[in-house]
Formats: sequence, structure tokens, C-alpha cells
Amino acid sequence: MMAHEIEGTAPLHGAHDADYLRAGSGVRSWLLTTDHKRIGLMFYALIVPMLMLGGAFALVLRTELLTPGPTVISAATYNRMFTLHGVVMVWLFMIPSIPNIFGNFALPLMIGAKDLAFPRLNLASLYVYAFGAVITLAATIAGGADTGWTFYPPYSTTTPAGVLPVVIGIFILGASSIMTAVNFIATTHTMRARGIGWGRVPLFVWAIYSTSIIMLLATPVLGLTILLVGLDHIYHFGVFDPTLGGDPVLFQHLFWFYSHPAVYIMVLPALGVISEVVCTFAQRQPASYWAIALSSLGIAFIGFTGWGHHMFVAGISELDAGIFGALSMFVAIFSAIKVFTWVATLHKGAIQFNTPMLYFFWFLFLFVFGGMTGVAVATQSLDVHWHDTYFVVAHFHFIMVGGTLTAFLAAAHYWFPKMFGRTYSESMGLLTSFGVFLGFILTFLPQFLAGNAGMPRRYYSYPEQYQWLNVLSTGGAFLLTGALLLTLVNLLIALRWGPRATANPWRSRSYEWMTPPIPPEHNFPVTPVVDRGPYDYHLTDEEAHARVSPAR
Repeated sequence: MMAHEIEGTAPLHGAHDADYLRAGSGVRSWLLTTDHKRIGLMFYALIVPMLMLGGAFALVLRTELLTPGPTVISAATYNRMFTLHGVVMVWLFMIPSIPNIFGNFALPLMIGAKDLAFPRLNLASLYVYAFGAVITLAATIAGGADTGWTFYPPYSTTTPAGVLPVVIGIFILGASSIMTAVNFIATTHTMRARGIGWGRVPLFVWAIYSTSIIMLLATPVLGLTILLVGLDHIYHFGVFDPTLGGDPVLFQHLFWFYSHPAVYIMVLPALGVISEVVCTFAQRQPASYWAIALSSLGIAFIGFTGWGHHMFVAGISELDAGIFGALSMFVAIFSAIKVFTWVATLHKGAIQFNTPMLYFFWFLFLFVFGGMTGVAVATQSLDVHWHDTYFVVAHFHFIMVGGTLTAFLAAAHYWFPKMFGRTYSESMGLLTSFGVFLGFILTFLPQFLAGNAGMPRRYYSYPEQYQWLNVLSTGGAFLLTGALLLTLVNLLIALRWGPRATANPWRSRSYEWMTPPIPPEHNFPVTPVVDRGPYDYHLTDEEAHARVSPAR
């Protein structure tokens, strides 16, 4: 069913209210805005090109790996290229994508607030992100960092390539993340509308709130650690360089203390999107609201305890390895709670197979498959065999890239009518979602096989027996790229020529859909009073709307 064919209910505002897209005219009104919705769109305009750029680097890598020997680039360029790919995809796309775009846009609307708690700080975070992106990209292109996105010493402290400018750019990006985290936490605590207690906060808000906790606590550790790497590289302080008395294993502890929780900075917002999508398109309340909400907090806190499973071959003790392995597997319990609750929510639901819902099924497959391989690599005896092979690459991409990307695309389609007041071609959305899923599977499933057979990651050349797997993987990468480009074209066409959306085209009960098709500048004329939960699908449309009213 096309989105515009599903009738919603009348919004809280009248037709006279100016929507946020037209509240001010001219470039200046956008560049100096403090409207969270406009800032979310500007993040959109910055982050999507980062996805395209990171994907372009990946295509160059996959093209090079079509043959065992040299194909299109040199070995030195290959090293720089996979560093660029990792840096761009991790710090410029996956970490900020869902929180900075959809968290910025939807979170205040979902709790009945007029804006974020610190609107000017929100605008500052946008410009700090843009500045960090420019510094990082300029540094990687000019200096040609070739360390990989993890910057492991002693190589990162001795390589002739430029390291310090890149880590300064990432340090700046971390500052933007901290600003965003402070804003989301303060907003969630202090700006909820009357009637929205903690038991009525939408699950996407719980996910963003949990993510913000990780960002606030872990990002300073990463920022200072990689800054020390850059200073070590230039001034030879000897913090991590063993030839100068430093300890490279200390770097691994500090780096993964952030970067393992950073896995959940990427995936927790995705879990929040999926929770919203499954409830909306099953037209049911979650099988257990508190199971999903509290498991988000559980993932946030237990994520800080599992960093050592990245170091099974770094010389840690057997006892430490066993503890870290068990704690890593403990995270799977919270993930399983979410998965089983989502599936239970589908039971007896009026399931609508729209594009966002299809991405839910793709996410579910990739998340579960990737999570199971995560339990496997958290087992020391297996990890020793798979360490630094393409098995680890495939595992990471399945759960992180696959999970983040499919949820990002689900969110892009789900909130598209609310963000732009238009609807897209549903048939094209369904077609491209199949292309994304098949392209992803074809890209990374062969890498599990290659890694299990012993093919190391990050190598410029490889034995001939692995070529057929690399050919399949490269073909899948081009299929995935084509599907993503068609998705972008579909949404861009809808911006101009898509049918106008109703206020609540999905018949959702979440509070952001109670505003007009395109929300006004300040969301609500007065803070509303809410007398129902965000998933009360037992109510009729009229009853649900009547229980969200202007303050009396």
C-alpha cells in the first residue's frame, strides 16, 4: 500500500501554522537556525555524502581485490584507501548518522518539546562536525595516513605518513559527539511534556538516551588516546612506541575501552529505529515495553566491560581472556531480549509490508547472524584462528554496517513523510531494499568463507585459491552500491514530485505524528498534555488523537 493512501488523523495545529521548512527564507535563516529539525536536515546533507564517499573508497578496494596481484592501485595507495574507508565510515557516517539526523529531528517531537534543551549548542555541534570532517578528509588526502582506522602503534608512531592531522580531525569530531550527547540527555530529563513519564517515553528516545550515555563517558578516552598517538608520532614521547619505552598494549586497552562501546553507539540508535518500525507496522504495542527500554540501558553499561575480547592475541592472561569473553557474550542476552520481543510483537499484528518494515526484516537477519558470529569470536579458541582474517571483517560489517545501514534506510523511509511532507514510490522502495539486502549478503558472506579458510584482512595480494570468493564479494559491492544509488534517486524524486503526505500516514501512535504533515517551527504552540502511551494501538485513531491535547 502506498504511504499516501493510509489516512491519518487531524494534527494538533491548524492550517495557518507555518511549517519549519518555510518559517524563514534565505541561506542565512538556515545557517544560523537553532531549530532542531533544520539542524537535523543539515546533518542529513553532510552525512549522506560521507556514506557515498566511504562507499566509493570501498569500491576501489574491492576492484583492486578482483585479482590476486596488482589490479588498479599500488600497495601504498591500497593502505591509504582502506584507512580512508574506515575513518570515513566509522567516524563520519555510522557513529553520527542516526543520532544526529533522526535523533535531532524526532526526539523533541517524540517527547512533546519545542526544541532541544540547548539549541545553540546543537547548532555548534553541527559546525564542529563539519569542521572535523574537513580537517579529517583534508589530512587523510594530503598526508595519506595508512595505519587503518584503529591507529595501532608501533606502526602509527613510526610510519612516514601523516598521522597527527588525521587524529586532530577525529578529536574534533569527538567534541561534536559530546555536545550532542549532553543535549539529548538534558532534553530527555527536563523537557518531556506533561503525561510523558519514563514509562511513556518512546523506545527510540530510550535508545538515543542510552547512546548518549556511552558518547559522554567514552568519547573523551578515545579523543585523548588518539591525540597521544599523533603526538607520539611527531614528538616521539614514547607513550606507546616500545622502542622508546612505551607500551602498545596500553594503547589497545585505551582505544578499545572507547571503541568497543562505540560499537553500541552505532547499533543502539539502530535498535531504537527498529523498535519504532515494528510497533507501527504491526499496529501493536511492544510485547514488553520495559524489556526493550531497559535492555538498551543494559547494552550501554555492559558494553564498557567487554573491550578485552579484541586483545586475545595481545598477551593478556587466560583468566582475563575468559572474563572478557564471558562479559562479551553477556551483551548478547540484552540483544536477544530485543529480538525475541520484536518477534513477539509481530504475533497477531496487522502487519503492513511497507519499505521500512522490509528493512526491519533485513535488519533482523543481519543483526542475528552477525550477533551469533560475535559470540563465536568472543570465544578465545575460535578467535585465535579467525583473528586478523576476513572472518572478522565480515562479522563487523554484518552487525555494524549491515545493522546501521538497514536501520538508517528504515528511518529514512519511515520519517520521510514527516520530514518533508511527501511520500516516495513504495514499489521502488521495496525493489531497492531487496537490492540492498542481496548486495550486502553477496558482498560479505564470501568473506566469512575466505576468512575461515585463512585469508588475512588488509592484505594487498592473496593466494589464487581465494580469487573466486573475492570476485563474488566485489560483484556484491557493486550491486549494493547500485541499490543505494537508486534509493537516493527515489527519495530525491519524492522531494519534488512525491504525493503530499497526511499528518499520520502510517497510523502510528507515537507522538511526533500528532503534528501537521510538516511540523511548525516550534513544534507545538504550547506544550501538550499526553494522556496515553506511544504504543496504545488498542485505541481508535480519534481516541488516540484526543488524548494528546494542548495544555489546559
